[in-house]
Amino acid sequence: MGADASGHSAAPAVAPQVDGSATQIVSITQAPTTGVPIVRLDAKQLAAAEPKGKHHRAGSAEYVVKSGDTLASIAAHLYSSADYWPVLYWANHGKVQYANEIQVGQVLAVPAKPAKVPAAPTEVSSAPAPAPAASSAASSGGSYSSTGTTQQSAPVQTVSTYTGSTGSFQACVIARESGGNPQVTNASGHYGLYQFSASTWAAYGGNSADFGNASVAEQNQVFANAMAAGGESNWAPYDGC
Repeated sequence: MGADASGHSAAPAVAPQVDGSATQIVSITQAPTTGVPIVRLDAKQLAAAEPKGKHHRAGSAEYVVKSGDTLASIAAHLYSSADYWPVLYWANHGKVQYANEIQVGQVLAVPAKPAKVPAAPTEVSSAPAPAPAASSAASSGGSYSSTGTTQQSAPVQTVSTYTGSTGSFQACVIARESGGNPQVTNASGHYGLYQFSASTWAAYGGNSADFGNASVAEQNQVFANAMAAGGESNWAPYDGC
């Protein structure tokens, strides 16, 4: 061991060392006069270093909903494609129940753009389906109405009702037997406004070929024939009219 000019023993030489786990970030040398180790960090390499491993997650961005925004328009702005709106929906499902219902001022998490667009939710809105419209038309001898839907994509067969003269025995029978539906047939095969059996229909002048598809006028005529022949007992004991 040598001595310096002051007579003290000189510090042993320390060879420069390099941290093998980060050769481009950390370097260790020694001061030329004192021999004290000096650690140097490469700032550029340190800034470029990224954490690795399956537990590393990049910080998520946020977006504040503005007036007129939709998930699709936000996705188009952030991901350059409106098709990526399900990404925003599923990332914010805890506070966005329906994709079509987001609120101004809502803060949405914005995850990184995935390689594949996730499936869209089955329900995007809480709005109920529109109720069908109704129309009515008058008919002689009583009130006759027709109701149906105005939606052309799903037409519904019209259901007609006939009530007869208000307060009459006829009106009572119709109300009790068919509720005013001239084309209803019950489980035992009785048909129409007055729930004729096939044999009673024919006995009072009804056309057998029309049974099950007769007009209101024909049903009224057969009922009138029955009443003229004293057939009130066909209904009174059962309907309380």
